[in-house]
Amino acid sequence: MAKDDQRAKPLAPLPPSPPTPSAPLTLPPAQPDKANVRRPASATRRRPRHVMLLLSFVWMVVAPSFLTGGYLWTTAVDQYGSKVGFSVRREDTSSALEVLSGLTSLSGSSSSDTDILYEFLQNQKLVADMNRDLDLQKMWSAPEDDFVFKLKDNASIEELLAYWNRMVRISYGAGSGLIEVEALAFTAEEAHLISQTLFEKSSDMINELSDVARMDAIRYAREELDEALERLKQARATLTQFRNANQIVDPEIDIRTQAGLIGNLQNQQAEALIDFDLLQGSTSEKDPRLRQASRRLEVIENRISQERKKLGEGEALGDGTGFADLLGDYERLVVDREFAEKSYVSALATYDAALAESRRKTRYLAAYLKPTLAETAAYPKRLTLFSVVSLFLFLIWSVVVLVAYSVRDRR
Repeated sequence: MAKDDQRAKPLAPLPPSPPTPSAPLTLPPAQPDKANVRRPASATRRRPRHVMLLLSFVWMVVAPSFLTGGYLWTTAVDQYGSKVGFSVRREDTSSALEVLSGLTSLSGSSSSDTDILYEFLQNQKLVADMNRDLDLQKMWSAPEDDFVFKLKDNASIEELLAYWNRMVRISYGAGSGLIEVEALAFTAEEAHLISQTLFEKSSDMINELSDVARMDAIRYAREELDEALERLKQARATLTQFRNANQIVDPEIDIRTQAGLIGNLQNQQAEALIDFDLLQGSTSEKDPRLRQASRRLEVIENRISQERKKLGEGEALGDGTGFADLLGDYERLVVDREFAEKSYVSALATYDAALAESRRKTRYLAAYLKPTLAETAAYPKRLTLFSVVSLFLFLIWSVVVLVAYSVRDRR
């Protein structure tokens, strides 16, 4: 019984437990519908066109690039460069004699000379002269295996000129008038020799131009001097002939003398008129003194008339030539003589200036960069050439492939 009561006794209530945070609700991943899932594509099978594409790339790009690189790094011979820079200079100093004579043909800008020199450096005659002096044929055809960069044996002058334009590189600044030349050869000494000889040939050409200009100036000045001297001689001879023909040294002196004579006669005429008027007022008309005074007045008037005719169209020399005509002819001859004298003085000054110019060097070639001697080879640019050839081959291959696939898609 006691046991039953013990069982029936209620249990003591438990203390409330602290609230626990609720965990987030996680759903199980959705299972994909196996019926709607696509299987991954299988690897494409190698087809003949893929093999042909790869073979064409190897044949058109890889193999030529490999051969090019092999030739550049194993067969191509090193090339050395020698640079030289120069410009044409001219003396612009002017003397007082040049200013007087107006000789300006040997002074001024040298741009035309530089243009001539630039064309001279690419001239066939220069190449022939350089080949004769240095044997460029032997110098540039020395490498036996490098058939790409060397000059072929027994090349013609046209082929040598074309190779010259490859190995001698010319840069010309038209604004500055500076010319820079880089000569290439298979040894540094040969490159230096080419640039040194090229500078000497250019200097000789400029000196020749200067000599020709000076000689032309002297010849033209001498011709003008001879012509001016001949005109002066002719003018003086004509004036002397005029004086001998008319028996007059200076018509101006004779005219002044004649004018003085007429003035004296006019004074006498005035006195005679006064005397005549006095006699006429104090004596009769039958007075012989009146007739004598009238006769004297008539003689003076006739003489004045005759002397005035000599100054005009009268009988100055007994051949119908008046003093006015003689004076006009004389003044014309004097003007011709004075013009001839001034022309002769100017021509003589020009000739002296040309001689002065011939004694000094008005044109010369000034080198601002002496011929250099290379220590390392700068050419050929192997990496640049290899890159350019490879890129060019790749572009050709790409175009061929695009054209082939385009034709294939159209079928």
